[in-house]
Amino acid sequence: MPTRLSNYFLRTLREDPADAEVTSHRLLVRAGYIRRQAPGVFAWLPLGLRVKAKIEKIIREEMTNAGAHEVHFPALLPREPYEASGRWTEYGDALFRLQDRKGADYLLAPTHEEVFTLLVKDLYNSYKDLPLSIYQIQDKYRDEARPRAGLLRGREFTMKDAYSFDISDEGLEASYQAQRDAYERIFTRLGLECVIVKADAGAMGGSKSEEFLHPTPVGEDTFVRSAGGYAANVEAFTTVAPEPTSVEGLPAAEILDSPNTPTIATLVDLANAHHARPDGREWTAADTLKNVVLALTHLDGTRELVVVGLPGDRDVEMKRVEVAFAPAEVEPATEADFAKHPGLVKGYIGPWSPDGPVLGEASTTGIRFLVDPRVVDGTEWITGANLDQKHVFGLVAGRDFVADGTVEASDVRAGDPAPDGSGPVELARGMEIGHVFQLGRKYAEVLGLKVLDENGKLATVTMGSYGIGVTRILAIIAEGNNDDKGLVWPASVAPFDVHVVATGRDAVAFELAEQVSAELEQAGLDVLYDDRPKVSPGVKFGDAELIGVPFILVVGRGAAEGQVELWDRRSGERRTLSVAEAVAALRA
Repeated sequence: MPTRLSNYFLRTLREDPADAEVTSHRLLVRAGYIRRQAPGVFAWLPLGLRVKAKIEKIIREEMTNAGAHEVHFPALLPREPYEASGRWTEYGDALFRLQDRKGADYLLAPTHEEVFTLLVKDLYNSYKDLPLSIYQIQDKYRDEARPRAGLLRGREFTMKDAYSFDISDEGLEASYQAQRDAYERIFTRLGLECVIVKADAGAMGGSKSEEFLHPTPVGEDTFVRSAGGYAANVEAFTTVAPEPTSVEGLPAAEILDSPNTPTIATLVDLANAHHARPDGREWTAADTLKNVVLALTHLDGTRELVVVGLPGDRDVEMKRVEVAFAPAEVEPATEADFAKHPGLVKGYIGPWSPDGPVLGEASTTGIRFLVDPRVVDGTEWITGANLDQKHVFGLVAGRDFVADGTVEASDVRAGDPAPDGSGPVELARGMEIGHVFQLGRKYAEVLGLKVLDENGKLATVTMGSYGIGVTRILAIIAEGNNDDKGLVWPASVAPFDVHVVATGRDAVAFELAEQVSAELEQAGLDVLYDDRPKVSPGVKFGDAELIGVPFILVVGRGAAEGQVELWDRRSGERRTLSVAEAVAALRA
């Protein structure tokens, strides 16, 4: 039976919502798919639920094809499993924490690894039960500091999360590949371009992590890719380091006056004006060693200063730094931090001074000094001398200073070499739509998930975790499928197959519209029928184009002759057809 617009729970808006930042947010609210309840929290209306259900149907079909079984956990969970895994603390302020009337701690789950692990522990005890893959489609909760862009970055969102359980690493590889393949099929069916990139596992942990990114200008992730096939998000990109060279025969470091040069640009200008290079070329920012002081706040509340040394033509990339020092929180050092460490002369910081090492091995400050991978033994640098208005020229890594280690902290740029040798990389923006992890035995170890192996001995199960952002995918599809009139849904996820619009005051048009709607329904199509009797054609057409059903069938002026007009919202084509021709075209 056709869905009649006259009694359907739908109100469209003529004006954009004031808080809408991106196209999908604007159109989904205006067309009556979602409604804001709080920052990052939305109510789902009938149209939105229909699209969401179609996306979930595709996901369920491909999960079944991959051999996974559906379960469903509550969103409200006790503290203890997350305390055991360490994530009660590691998630920090992103976790919604609450207490019941008895004072017991609970959380709104951001993800469900712990309870999936405990469920399998409760029910399975032999390697014969494995491999196993189970999944759910469930709402998740994360207290985003700045929820934005409608459904693209919310505090409540729907996610499909699957988990695999195997007795061996070889089994995990097979389960991981099965899920990875299913993801590719899902995104193909949804019509979404995706790039699979190497990623950092973050708070999830594990040995291998890949993201499925959809390239889009509104994406919040930057990723790199080469023509040769390498792809990674910037957090997981690894710098190609030069080969170390001998320090023998290099001239001694020299401290020179450098007044009023607290920045790299002023230092380079002074060097070229007053301290010419022996080889005749000009100094550049890449010849300088920039030393950035960061403050880490660890989970136990302690605060630690770390100095990161990197070539002066590079900047610290905070996303990469956050990954490098996770789970600690990272921020630039404050004036109070510098006041507690007078050995660091702000604006003129370096790893060495005339009195010996200031940073790194045998340092006088005790502050960790980590360097960019490009800072290898034998490289020469201009850097701060830890004396006001002075820099040291010709400071040699491996001879004059030795760092405590390396860190991937600098920005990644177009043209940087891919670590696999496949050529220079380009940068692009993308939005994460899926993420797969080889968790290994992290959660099984801490939660005691062991089964008897074929020798009758207890063996720890190895796990994989696989997530797809259902509501984010819906927003991304809307983001990429619209025009200046409204949404234009792909047929695979459209809320209805055809939108029949009866226009005019002639009863013949409404009678024919009833007839053709019934025929389309009998042909197996979902029909939204605009049967509103006292609404102008202009308003009806505006609503139909805003809602975005891919085909609009207009029954109006030609109704007496059995003629209708078929609009294809995807191509913009409009054809006048007989009812039989229109039904045949839509069935095809």
